[in-house]
Amino acid sequence: MSSDQKSSDALSSEGTCRVVRPGSTIVGKQALTYAPAVSAESVGSQGLHMQLVTLPPGARAKAHLHEAHETALHVLSGVAGTWYGPRLEHHLWSRAGDFVYIPAGVPHLPYNASRTETCTAVIARTDPNEQESVVLLPDLDGLRPPEGDVMA
Repeated sequence: MSSDQKSSDALSSEGTCRVVRPGSTIVGKQALTYAPAVSAESVGSQGLHMQLVTLPPGARAKAHLHEAHETALHVLSGVAGTWYGPRLEHHLWSRAGDFVYIPAGVPHLPYNASRTETCTAVIARTDPNEQESVVLLPDLDGLRPPEGDVMA
């Protein structure tokens, strides 16, 4: 048996590299529109989920956190604002080209900071099932009503 044949057999039995296109869009618990790509469901991922999120002009999520899972985002287009912290007392901006890190268990409420432009980002999370770790925090939503969102 050639070394190429052995490598091919190993890949077949242990998994293989794949190209994954975003799937059909879904509306998550946070009220944002996602196009899932890499996940436990699509490729058998054990510790990672990647997807696209699209926020229409002025859209916002519901306040939430991800229990025991870190999140990283790369903003592809637009400008987002994010309220975060135990009482959503902190704020950050992220623009096209920026990367954002959200530690596990940190409450946050992202929104599109433009009334005219769509905001799109790639999200990676250490939860291969993505929506399972979402914990909605309705008591925090009232702390940051939409009319209080800082716009770009």
